Amino acid sequence: MADPKGFLKTQERELPKRRPVPVRIMDWKEVYENQDPAQLRRQAGRCMDCGVPFCHAGCPLGNLIPEWNDLMWRGEGRQAIERLHATNNFPEFTGRLCPAPCESSCVLGINQPAVTIKQVEVSIIDQAFSNGWVTPHPPERLTGKTVAVVGSGPAGLAAAQQLTRAGHTVAVYERDDRIGGLLRYGIPDFKMEKRQIELRLAQMQAEGTRFRAGVEIGRDISWEDLRTRYDAVVVATGATVPRDLPIPGRDALGVHFAMEYLVQQNKVVAGGTVPNQITAEGKHVVVIGGGDTGADCIGTAHRQGALSVTNLAIGVQPPSERPEHQPWPTDPTLFEVSSAHEEGGERVFLASTVEFLSNDAGEVRALRVAETEYVDGRRVPKSGTEREIPADLVLIAMGFTGPEKDYLAGQLEVPFDDRGNVVRDDDYRTTLSDVFVAGDAGRGQSLIVWAIAEGRAAAAAVDRYLEGETQLPSPVRPRDRGITI
Repeated sequence: MADPKGFLKTQERELPKRRPVPVRIMDWKEVYENQDPAQLRRQAGRCMDCGVPFCHAGCPLGNLIPEWNDLMWRGEGRQAIERLHATNNFPEFTGRLCPAPCESSCVLGINQPAVTIKQVEVSIIDQAFSNGWVTPHPPERLTGKTVAVVGSGPAGLAAAQQLTRAGHTVAVYERDDRIGGLLRYGIPDFKMEKRQIELRLAQMQAEGTRFRAGVEIGRDISWEDLRTRYDAVVVATGATVPRDLPIPGRDALGVHFAMEYLVQQNKVVAGGTVPNQITAEGKHVVVIGGGDTGADCIGTAHRQGALSVTNLAIGVQPPSERPEHQPWPTDPTLFEVSSAHEEGGERVFLASTVEFLSNDAGEVRALRVAETEYVDGRRVPKSGTEREIPADLVLIAMGFTGPEKDYLAGQLEVPFDDRGNVVRDDDYRTTLSDVFVAGDAGRGQSLIVWAIAEGRAAAAAVDRYLEGETQLPSPVRPRDRGITI
């Protein structure tokens, strides 16, 4: 194990400092400063190498957390990345973006702050990239079988890398102009700079994975043609249909879905130009939705120079401490302050938006908001509590309802369940024997760590379908729904 007395000598939880707010809102770089190696070693040394490490169960990937904590405490970074890569294709993504359910189930968290698992993870991979320890792993032989992966988010990339390493010829199709899916255009650079994607894509290309950006399956190539060209198809298109707010005034100018707004800014940061870009500069901004996407909008609005930012959440403010009905080792719902929340703005809970108000030109000028009350388990606006909030730009960040059905249902004729997701069996297979589904398209809106886990598991199922057996690991099955958002 790591330091046998580490959790006794170091009881506080230490994370790298975030750059000062006035500095970081002037650019799009990641918010964290580099961590002191001594501090990192102390935190890794707090891991107790429990007889029953519940962090394994908390992580959908089954990461070998005590092992690489021990290795980092000992200063053996190269061995640590080998253990980390044994279960996780992309720790540079999860280490920055995952909400870390593993930390909620850390045994130390029973009576102390949990081990900084997520920070140790990202430190391992950053050190590995810096030292050239992340090298290509091309297959020893080719099977002669071909696989098309549709969608280049974390699920699609994980499936592609696993299948390539198994010896199949894999092509990844992405309708956007660059590979990366949600990682590329949905995540602001202040949370993850896009060089992280480029580093991993370089490794995958060297291993033999082929990338086809700017190709939309269902329009540029029909799904039937794709099935004809390839021995198997993996659908990893994500859950990209946003949840709408159909209330009076919804058609007012200046009311947009969050992803429409975030994608445009990410393209600008990448060096592109966006005609008539949606911008918060000089505007009163209201973000509807209290999740991660809402926080991304808040941080983006601050960097664009918003006059004010108000974040509305329909429910109650979560508690700061683990509630009794969410005991360890479950993943509790807690009040969190992200880097974007630190940068300013107002957070309002129990706020139900009842109407968008517009001026004579049809532009949004305010929201009519009421206090939320619970009636028969439903959240409804409380009569007599209405008030107006000024707004020049409104961003709807209320989550996603499932994958886009048009081309899937029309051309593949695969069924969808009552949650709007593609129906699949325990081997990730649809009603078509050669078509598999991984990630949010089959699971519904979920976590990045689940997307990678499902990509790995679907790859094992595809390999078994093509070869009759597989040596690829399969961390989860679709019925293991686990933690979702």
